[in-house]
Amino acid sequence: MTTDITHWESSVAALWDRADSLGREQAVAAMCALAKACPATDGRAAFELAGMYDSMGFEAEAGAQYELALDLGLDEARHAQLAVQYGSTLRNLGRFDEAIAVLRGAPIHESTGSAGQVVLALALHSAGRKDEALRVAIEAQIDSLPRYQRSMRAYAAALTDPAPTS
Repeated sequence: MTTDITHWESSVAALWDRADSLGREQAVAAMCALAKACPATDGRAAFELAGMYDSMGFEAEAGAQYELALDLGLDEARHAQLAVQYGSTLRNLGRFDEAIAVLRGAPIHESTGSAGQVVLALALHSAGRKDEALRVAIEAQIDSLPRYQRSMRAYAAALTDPAPTS
């Protein structure tokens, strides 16, 4: 069964608005039904289903849907959001190297701001790469600072760049 995509997106938004009041299984079942109502070749259905799985604690199921959404294709905003969400899921699954790769390749979009860099910092930290994680976290905030940007860039770089030799 297919439906008008505008109506479908409104239904998805309405489900997200009430998802916290539903049980985990009920929220996922509702999103599964909506995903089936979207054309099978549209990556948005897999993206939304992945997000619901993810937010309800079903990370393994989310991962498969994120992969499908990537295969089917997404607009720029959803692609950027998927990278943040999927990177976070991979981190939660203990797949740190994959998370880091997804997040390093994440498209930049205004819909995610610096969230990709923040999740990348968390993934690096989880992988035991503490200095690199701190550097990424600092660098993610530099452009929002009203001053001290040059100093913060230097401090961040010093965390992972080798000390200069004489």
